[in-house]
Amino acid sequence: MRSGSFHLVAGAALALALSASSAYAQKKYDPGASDTEIKIGQTVPFSGAYSVYANIGKTQAAYMRMINEQGGINGRKINLIQYDDAYSPPKTVEQVRKLVEGDEVLLTFQLIGTAANAAVQKYLNSKKVPQLFAATGASKFTDPKNFPWTMGYNPNYFVEGKIYGQYILKEHPNAKIGILYQNDDLGKDYINGLKAGLGDKAAKMIVAEASYEVADPTIDSQVLKIKDAGADLFYSASTPKQAAQAIRKIHELNWKPVHILDINASPVSATLKPAGLEASKGVISVNYGKDPADPTWKDDPGLKKYLDFMDKYFPEGDKMNTVNTYGYSTAQLLVQVLKQCGDNLTRENVMKQAANLKDVVLDLGLPGMKINTSPTDYRVNKQLQMMRFNGERWELFGPILEDAGPSG
Repeated sequence: MRSGSFHLVAGAALALALSASSAYAQKKYDPGASDTEIKIGQTVPFSGAYSVYANIGKTQAAYMRMINEQGGINGRKINLIQYDDAYSPPKTVEQVRKLVEGDEVLLTFQLIGTAANAAVQKYLNSKKVPQLFAATGASKFTDPKNFPWTMGYNPNYFVEGKIYGQYILKEHPNAKIGILYQNDDLGKDYINGLKAGLGDKAAKMIVAEASYEVADPTIDSQVLKIKDAGADLFYSASTPKQAAQAIRKIHELNWKPVHILDINASPVSATLKPAGLEASKGVISVNYGKDPADPTWKDDPGLKKYLDFMDKYFPEGDKMNTVNTYGYSTAQLLVQVLKQCGDNLTRENVMKQAANLKDVVLDLGLPGMKINTSPTDYRVNKQLQMMRFNGERWELFGPILEDAGPSG
């Protein structure tokens, strides 16, 4: 009898253990995920003044086609739903609501632009829908304490600005700095970062600040204001259209300031070619990825993978365009996060995995650069290297610079 009781208890314990194990192994889904599909949404400026960024979305869509052709992620196909917002925040709001409430996506991915992301940040956080790898570096998009459902991808503008300030102090300590900036979080973060990098010398070194609105047709008057203030270092916290206009105007004036350009406006195809390659010679910026036009990488395995991908999945795209390399890298990182999610495809787990990236090396990351995130540090790219345009391509110089401290 005692033996029978033992077997009964042991059997019940085993059944309970198996039940717990089975429950633990069960698949977990939120809206937008199933046994066969992962639904992802994004807005892209396919039209409008900032359609130069449309190729980001096109490259990402091509990357997802490749992943699906290879069997998907853990057997699930990616359904990337893209809507045009023309880089207009009201349209972004309308399209993101449609993605969340109509299409019921699991997450939003790489919404493009600072103003666009700002317009939907509170909404997405209130809905607890991931705003993953937002295409902006404004500090408010790497603030897990106040916005736990938002994670930016781009290098933090404040940190980038701080690095420029430190570079100026070292290489141009007597510079008279004139600032052109976009009148939004992008421009203001860059200014605050620059001033932090310059420290107590900022007030003396900065001789002019001139802002512009995204919709402004030209920034000629702002450039003239900065020149007339006696600046000999031009700091451009801008995006491609206005950055190109500034380079061209400076060249027309035969003015020769040291010219520092933020990373958003550094693509050769989107900024420097429209401005004129000769006019762009000597411009300084930073990078964290390989430029396919740089012969340094001609035998690089990561670049070869990218070029093969472009040939097969986006043959009409310009392989040398760094807008496309950006799209490739962001898509690769998204796939990494979704792989880490396994069968737990809840929105909460998406953010948990995104905030636990450990030593991730992307195909197009510069050698020595690794992506690390944590629940208290949402910054994806904290390492940068200076570069200078030689009239044909960007040339890297100096060491890898890393900011592991507070993001500002």
